[in-house]
Amino acid sequence: MVVNLLSFGIDYNGNKGFRLLRIYERLNKGELIYKAKLASEFGVSQKTIQRDIDDLRAYMVETHFTEAEVSIKFDKTRNGYFLIRYEREWLTNEEVLALSKILLESRAFQKDELNSLINKLINQVVPNDRKIIEDIIQKEYHNYTQLNHGKKLLAPIWELSSYISQNETISFEYKRQDGKVREHKVKPVAVMFSEFYFYLVTFMADDSKEYPTVFRIDRINNIKGTGLKFEIPYKDRFNDAEFRKRVQFMYSGKLNRIHFEFSGASLEAILDRLPTARILGEKDGVYTITVESYGDGVLMWLRSQGDWVNILE
Repeated sequence: MVVNLLSFGIDYNGNKGFRLLRIYERLNKGELIYKAKLASEFGVSQKTIQRDIDDLRAYMVETHFTEAEVSIKFDKTRNGYFLIRYEREWLTNEEVLALSKILLESRAFQKDELNSLINKLINQVVPNDRKIIEDIIQKEYHNYTQLNHGKKLLAPIWELSSYISQNETISFEYKRQDGKVREHKVKPVAVMFSEFYFYLVTFMADDSKEYPTVFRIDRINNIKGTGLKFEIPYKDRFNDAEFRKRVQFMYSGKLNRIHFEFSGASLEAILDRLPTARILGEKDGVYTITVESYGDGVLMWLRSQGDWVNILE
């Protein structure tokens, strides 16, 4: 039911506060506003509307906004005012499209979480351009196939990341691939994403293994902090970036150094897939390469490359 406020003697159009809010709301939605049109709508002069715009500009300067973040500009071509947000605070159309594509291709999230993430990204775009991005990603979104584990991940990712930032030992139940459930107590050191899944990289709390142990986050339940702090186990050997390069295959195990020969056409693909790879030499189009990685994941991947790869040691 629509209530006519004028029937109650309330004329909001003549109220400056109401007028400022309406103008600011329209600017925030990405609309181009015109003084003459607003003056007619609110029953005031164009000079009054100009003062309203000046007041909004002053408000932005005096509060948390600066010219470097957001400001009201005049478009001489279209003879109207618009709100411009700079890239420091807001995503561009290109950035929103790229991030939406990455989310869709990753298949990392259940559809309701994905829907929320993409909608929030699209809301960063001015209304006139939203349909363009929606049309581009519509087919991929409609055909999106979520993973079978059926678990929401945003909350556990945040919870685990909080324990990591606090260097706090945690315990949790872990459901293995065979369906058996075991409880683990670990030192969490990183949350990583690889090929559809998010993983928690840890060291065992009892220091029974020198190498990291990796758990799929969708199989983790009943996370509990122990209140016990720990020092990062690998800090004397690797900084964070170097450590992450060596656990990208998400296999637990000791640190391996592997030498192999590569004779394929795409050396770039090998170097991109193996961030620790170093070329030792080249002869007749055959490259000798060394790589470091935890566990046997890198060996399994190299063997899957067929005759292009010859493992030396």
